Amino acid sequence: MAIIKKDVIIIGAGAAGLMCAIEAGKRGRRVALLEHAEKIGNKILISGGGRCNFTNLYSNPKNFLSQNEHFCKSALARFTPADFIRLIEKHGISYHEKKLGQLFFDRSAREIVDLLKKECTAAGVEIVINCGASRIQKEKEFLIHTERGLFSCDSLVVATGGLSIPKMGATDIAYRIAKQFKLAVTPIKPGLVPLVCDQKFLSLFGTLSGVSIDAEVVCKGVSFRENILFTHRGLSGPAILQISSYWEAGDSVEINLLPNGDLYNILKTHAQSRMKLDNFLAQFFSKRFIEKFCEVFFEVKPIYQYVDKDMKKIAETVHHWKVLPAGTEGYDKAEVTVGGIDTDEISSKTMESKKIPGLYYIGEAVDVTGHLGGHNFQWAWASGFAAGQYV
Repeated sequence: MAIIKKDVIIIGAGAAGLMCAIEAGKRGRRVALLEHAEKIGNKILISGGGRCNFTNLYSNPKNFLSQNEHFCKSALARFTPADFIRLIEKHGISYHEKKLGQLFFDRSAREIVDLLKKECTAAGVEIVINCGASRIQKEKEFLIHTERGLFSCDSLVVATGGLSIPKMGATDIAYRIAKQFKLAVTPIKPGLVPLVCDQKFLSLFGTLSGVSIDAEVVCKGVSFRENILFTHRGLSGPAILQISSYWEAGDSVEINLLPNGDLYNILKTHAQSRMKLDNFLAQFFSKRFIEKFCEVFFEVKPIYQYVDKDMKKIAETVHHWKVLPAGTEGYDKAEVTVGGIDTDEISSKTMESKKIPGLYYIGEAVDVTGHLGGHNFQWAWASGFAAGQYV
C-alpha cells in the first residue's frame, strides 16, 4: 500500500484542528487534515443555536479551568479575540455581541466553516473526510492507519476533542493515543451540563419545568450570576451549566434566589403589611415559582404575623437555598469535557509533547476547559494557532 507522505497530519477537523492546519499551511508545511465524519466543523455548526458563539470579547485565563491555571496564558496571549475578529472581518462576515462579551454570527455558523475551509485551501491544506484513524505507529516518523489509506508525517497533531456530544461523533481517541504514548490524562467528566436531581426534589419542584430565575449559584467557593432553569430532570440554565464544571458528586449547590436584594431588610421594612408572604414575594419572582417555593418551605401567612426570627429564616432560605444534585445529564448533553491531557505533558508555548517529539495536543482534548460564552472556541483558536507555528 502506498504511503501518503505529509509534513503535518492533524486528526480532527474541528475549530482547533482547522486553525492549526491553516497556520501550518501558511508556513509552507504540507498538511493533511483527517476527519472521521462526513463533514468538517460539526460542533461549530450546532453551537449557539446554529449561529456559533465564536469567541468572547473579555476572554482571559480566569475564564478557564485546569489543574495548571497558568498553562493557557501563553496561547491566549498570542491569539486573542481581536485576532479572530480580524479574520472574520477580512471575509466580510457580520456578527454581534449578545451579552457579556459573547459574539455570535448574524446569519449562520456555516459562514465560519466556509471561511476556515477557504483559508485551508489558500494555505494548501488537504482535507480528507470519512477518514478515521484506526492505528498509529511511531518509528522515525508517525504512521497513521486510516480507512482511506496509510499516512506518514513528522508532526502529528491530535485535535479530536473530548467525549461531549457523542451524537456528533465524539470519541475517546485523544485519550487512547495518550495512553499509547504513556502521556498522563487528568480525570475527565462532563462540563457545562444540566444537573439531575433526585425524586424528592422532582416531586416538589418538577412541576416548575420551564421556569427561569435570575440567581447566583455557588459551589466550592466559585459563583456565577445568570439564569437558572427548572427542568423535568432537575436544574439547567446558564448559571447551572457554569457551576456544573466545578461540581463533583456529593457537592451541594447553593442558590441565592434574590442576588440584588436583602430579603430580611425588605421584610422588616414591610413588617406591618397584611399581604400574604407568597403574594408579597410575587413582586420579585414569578407567581408559579414563588407559590410552590413558599408551599414547600414556609407557613404562608400575612407578613405582619411573622416575628423577627421567622423573617431571618425566610431570608436565609431564599438567599442560601441548598440543593444536592444526584448527578449530571452526562456527555450526551455536555457542551464540553472537563479535564484531558495533563498540561505537565505538553509545552504551553508549542503544544508539543515533552516526551514524544512531533506529537501535539490542542483544543478540548487538553486539560483546559472554558466557561460558557465563547471561551472554549477561543481556546480552540488560540491553541490551534500556537501549535500551527511549530508543527
